Amino acid sequence: MPKLGMEPIRKAALVKATIVEIGRIGSLDVTVSQIAKRAGMSSALAHHYFGSKEEMFLAAMRHILTLYGAEVRGALAAVKGDEGRIKAILYASFSPGNFRREAVSAWLNFWVLAQSVPEAKRLLAIYQGRLKSNLTSALRPLAGARAPAIAESLGAMIDGLYLREVLKSGPPDGAAAVELALRLLEAELLRGAGDAR
Repeated sequence: MPKLGMEPIRKAALVKATIVEIGRIGSLDVTVSQIAKRAGMSSALAHHYFGSKEEMFLAAMRHILTLYGAEVRGALAAVKGDEGRIKAILYASFSPGNFRREAVSAWLNFWVLAQSVPEAKRLLAIYQGRLKSNLTSALRPLAGARAPAIAESLGAMIDGLYLREVLKSGPPDGAAAVELALRLLEAELLRGAGDAR
């Protein structure tokens, strides 16, 4: 007889194990057996809870997106002003909780998965849409009609910094990533001021 209340605990353990194993191996070539072993359970139990490795990957990505979204909302609630909102989004994007080796590897593999799995593509589109919307909203008072284009550039830079991080060794440097993104923002805003003259 199954233990009552264990399903959410075991599912959470499998999600965390999936993220750790993707980070350890650096690709989607992770087996259910490796994930289950990391979570301290059998492969059969892992299949019982998720049905497939793909479903585990999607659950792991939903978990990462949920944490990211919560951190962005918390950061935005704590600041005032449009520039503060932009910085809050950037700091949340490169925070130690979001910009860690396992999460960076999971993101890279999520982009790969989105090429062939409709649900992964849908989740990625939601993330990109929310990021662009949040950035555009904060940028509009500073950049006017150029806000969507600058938001697109900042979003691409965030994604690009995650991609580059996969090739590095050692812990990710979120502070350096934020600094680089702020320099891009400043250059874009200055370019826009020059164009307006």
